[in-house]
Amino acid sequence: MSDVTVRMTGVQKNYAALRPLRIQSLEVGPGERLALGGLDGAAAEVLVNLVTGAALPDEGTVVVFGQSTAEIADGEAWLASLERFGIVSPRAVMLEGSTLLQNLALPFTLEIDPVPPSVLTRVEALATECGLDTASLPVRVGELPPHVRVRAHLARALALEPALLLIEHPTADVGDQHRRSLGEDLARVVEERRIAALIVTLDPDFAEVAAHRSLELQPATGALVPWKKKRGWFR
Repeated sequence: MSDVTVRMTGVQKNYAALRPLRIQSLEVGPGERLALGGLDGAAAEVLVNLVTGAALPDEGTVVVFGQSTAEIADGEAWLASLERFGIVSPRAVMLEGSTLLQNLALPFTLEIDPVPPSVLTRVEALATECGLDTASLPVRVGELPPHVRVRAHLARALALEPALLLIEHPTADVGDQHRRSLGEDLARVVEERRIAALIVTLDPDFAEVAAHRSLELQPATGALVPWKKKRGWFR
């Protein structure tokens, strides 16, 4: 097993932005929670696609679990590799008119009306693990507040037991009063599962709670530097 979960070296990826995404050197170790600042929503999506192999860099290398993403042979092998990742993102589709219970059951079964008792037990355990009140399970997803939706995305991402969580701007729509507990629960879950997490966020306070280490990307050069809080600046 590789001693590094993710290694990006000399990466450049052009996309619809004023400048390409550049990363000189990035490493995430096994079981490490790394927060990365300095990326907007579009750049975060590009980064996630690079790590999962959905996109290849224009320059440089991306190595995940000891294998270069460029070496994944075909579409079938790539789809199989996706099982290693759990993605927590507002881009992830949920059935807005269905209940939280039904949405959390989907990774386990397509029979969600009603949810089978065996799956219900798994969903309740997953919800509790992610800090979700089981009383919210009958609520339609479209009616859930932002902080509960983030936890729902986390639960869905963890359902199939990934080895790496990729988390995009989890507090973008979350109120101040809920961010610390969200960061604490994220850190706890990742620690208990002994997996790694790469957290893209513009919220240094959340990063301080959720991550072992926080770095900020310098977009012009691709350098990663220790993330220092700026007085009067939040999220």
